[in-house]
Amino acid sequence: MRFLRVIYVIGLLLVCGPSYSQSTKQQQLEEERQRLREEIAQMKKLREDNKQKELSVLDQVEAINSQISTRENLIKITNQQANLLTREINTNLKKIDVYRTELKVLKEDYAKMIKKSYKSKSHQSRIMFLLSSSDFAQAYKRLQYMKQYNEHRKEQAERIEGNTLELQKLNRDLSKQKENKQDLIVENREAQEKLKEEKKEQQVLMASIRKKQGVYTKQIKKKQEQASAIDKAIEKLIREAIAKANKKAGKKVANKGSATTFALTAEAKILADNFTSNKGKLPWPVGTGRVTKKFGRQPHPTLPNIQINSSGVEIETRKGEKARAIFEGEVIAIQKLKGASRLVQIRHGNYITTYYNIENITVKEGQKVNTKQSIGEVRVNPTTGRAIMKFLIYQNAKRLNPQSWIYRM
Repeated sequence: MRFLRVIYVIGLLLVCGPSYSQSTKQQQLEEERQRLREEIAQMKKLREDNKQKELSVLDQVEAINSQISTRENLIKITNQQANLLTREINTNLKKIDVYRTELKVLKEDYAKMIKKSYKSKSHQSRIMFLLSSSDFAQAYKRLQYMKQYNEHRKEQAERIEGNTLELQKLNRDLSKQKENKQDLIVENREAQEKLKEEKKEQQVLMASIRKKQGVYTKQIKKKQEQASAIDKAIEKLIREAIAKANKKAGKKVANKGSATTFALTAEAKILADNFTSNKGKLPWPVGTGRVTKKFGRQPHPTLPNIQINSSGVEIETRKGEKARAIFEGEVIAIQKLKGASRLVQIRHGNYITTYYNIENITVKEGQKVNTKQSIGEVRVNPTTGRAIMKFLIYQNAKRLNPQSWIYRM
């Protein structure tokens, strides 16, 4: 019996071990799935609202591409949830087998005890059992045996009841898990159908673009020129900030437009070192969002034969989303740039982070800010209805890839 108990405990450890981590993972996936569903609902509403506006085909393609990408992520997450549920169902089935085996052994053992107890159930036979002892020591041992036997029988009854209740709970959980898995399968099937429809719409829009590729190529190049002009304005602001800081630190500055390196004080050096040590672990500049344009030279998402260049990353987020500082530092500039709404620049030692397309700004120049502190809201484009912020990181006057610095960007 003791051997069976050891086997039972080992079996439970093997099947119960992963259950906590699976439950945590399932919760994380469910939160991500709900977020993606909300994002798709918002995109759908925006696109319905935008049908009344005369959006360019390029804007329409960007919107449908964004929706397709989010839909594909939703399908991926839902598949992961269904697969995890399959593993949980299999784990519960193994638990049920272990409990049923243990319950069978317990009941058989209990039945033998009841039968044996029935045969010697009379009060007189128990007294005779004690009186027939050869001495007091044997009588005491027999009394202890009778006591332990009754306790063991009681313990067996309690274990049978406990295992029965646990088995009933596992069966209920199993039924619920199977139901949830079926719901996910149905939802994923519907998402696959909607994805097909969106891709058909995408193909129609792309066909119209190919017919007038020359026209749209000019539009893309014009946007690239506007972006380059904004980049130059940002770099000018950075050089001016470096020159101003160096002058304040007592370093001679020949031309404020040519300054490229901060003269660091001891305090600024510590801040810069802390920023460096957090590479790859820094928080996103928005609470929720996704990268729609990566850093560096890359093919245009709609016309891949055209190369574009991005000095930072573009992040699409929700309407009303707060922009936030990715690290502690000091606000060194708040500027209005043509085609970019307003921007906020924060210095972190010899690093500068730039957040632009910001409105309702809640900080001011010279103000110290903390990590994740709100600095304003991401502006919503009144034409497209999309909230997109461009985010850049510089070390001195050197442009860096934000995706290497932000956690899981």
